[in-house]
Amino acid sequence: MSENAATKNQHQVFDVSIDNPSQNGSECLDDDGRLKRTGTLCTASAHIITAVIGSGVLSLAWAVAQLGWIAGPAVMFLFSFVTYYTSSLLTYCYRTGDPVSGKRNYTYTDAVRSILGGYKVKACGLIQYLNLFGITIGYTIAASISMIAIKRSNCFHESGGKNPCHMSSNPYMIMFGVTEILLSQIPDFGQIWWLSIVAAVMSFTYSGIGLGLGIAKVAATGTFRGSLTGISIGTVTQAQKIWRSFQALGDIAFAYSFSMILIEIQDTVKSPPAEAKTMRKATKLSIAVTTTFYLLCGCMGYASFGDFAPGNLLTGFGFYNPFWLLDIANAAIVIHLVGAYQVFCQPIFAFIEKLATQRLPENYFITKEFKIPIPGYHPYKLNLFRLVWRTAFVMLTTVISMLLPFFNDVVGILGALGFWPLTVYFPVEMYIQQKKISKWSSRWICLKMLSIACLMISIIAGTGSIVGVIFDLKVYKPFKTTY
Repeated sequence: MSENAATKNQHQVFDVSIDNPSQNGSECLDDDGRLKRTGTLCTASAHIITAVIGSGVLSLAWAVAQLGWIAGPAVMFLFSFVTYYTSSLLTYCYRTGDPVSGKRNYTYTDAVRSILGGYKVKACGLIQYLNLFGITIGYTIAASISMIAIKRSNCFHESGGKNPCHMSSNPYMIMFGVTEILLSQIPDFGQIWWLSIVAAVMSFTYSGIGLGLGIAKVAATGTFRGSLTGISIGTVTQAQKIWRSFQALGDIAFAYSFSMILIEIQDTVKSPPAEAKTMRKATKLSIAVTTTFYLLCGCMGYASFGDFAPGNLLTGFGFYNPFWLLDIANAAIVIHLVGAYQVFCQPIFAFIEKLATQRLPENYFITKEFKIPIPGYHPYKLNLFRLVWRTAFVMLTTVISMLLPFFNDVVGILGALGFWPLTVYFPVEMYIQQKKISKWSSRWICLKMLSIACLMISIIAGTGSIVGVIFDLKVYKPFKTTY
């Protein structure tokens, strides 16, 4: 980080922006004095797809099974439209004032501070970082389940289906954590673009395999299973159907969660053209692609299994063969989640490191960087504080994942927690303020109604997921979960 980071306002406690070292020559700098941004429509779309098509896609068949053929696809379309619309509003908030030459907001929280201010800044920061923290836990759980699925599918195949092949998830969570500790030493967002592109390719790989297996199963049976109203009473009780339907809303909301890092992604995009224009195109392209995949994977999974659609399409042993194809799909999930974990935790890393530099600008442990030569590449700048803090963060998320390995419930809670405040409320409020929309005008009323409706959906989804966790805890033993 540069010295400028240490001299900024000490009260900006939720500022997660990263200052880059300056270079001589204006041709190397943007209008804010930082290194020229090099992001494009392609890299921005890759970041979004990496963030959106995550482990959430695998729970969509289960979510559709709870809601049925009418409500399931309708809810997916609803969430995709709301996410695209509010994300488009949010792109206007990257710069305060003029959309081309106004002051840049480097992070989501910067935008809230610049446009809304007051207590909303700390509220936004707290919610954003809690959500990002929770997502890293969810990804750790999902990655370990996929690693177990590879081991189990081979064990199951070798035993001819006679051995249930139960095993603990703890060693696999630790393996994932060690990998993330190494990757977390990459200094900032702009340097992980390649990881996002690899992760995006992997997301298409496993989504495509899941879709292909679903189509193959439907073709083999010649029937579309399921019903218009979802899972039938008898398979579950009336109360379970209600709570599961609520939880399904949270699962679908989680599948579209990326707004909390949209500003950070937009801050990597070069201009001209205006960053907002590029990001709106990237958002439109990414959500169109992901929604198509979501509908195909969710609906074909439900058509294949009906009421018995597994919570995780590729790891719930919904498909037994071909086992080698399942192994490829689950390996792709793991690789994707390795990248997605970094995309979501980088804003947390940046926030803590910026805050530490502001508070203790002369501290040798926090500010000193050691150059480590790398043959054929630029020297790596090792910072001891970054090494210790990021390692501790990954270790904490790994331990919590081992304590609460409830994939579907965690996904639902995270979706409910982040959807309304981060995807809807703050973007709507900032857009109203930025565009100076008159109070009680027709547009103001419509935006407020959208926000209130989404709040109700978040409350319902959160309630269903919390009830699911309560049911799981009744039969749970810490650190002893097996699959």
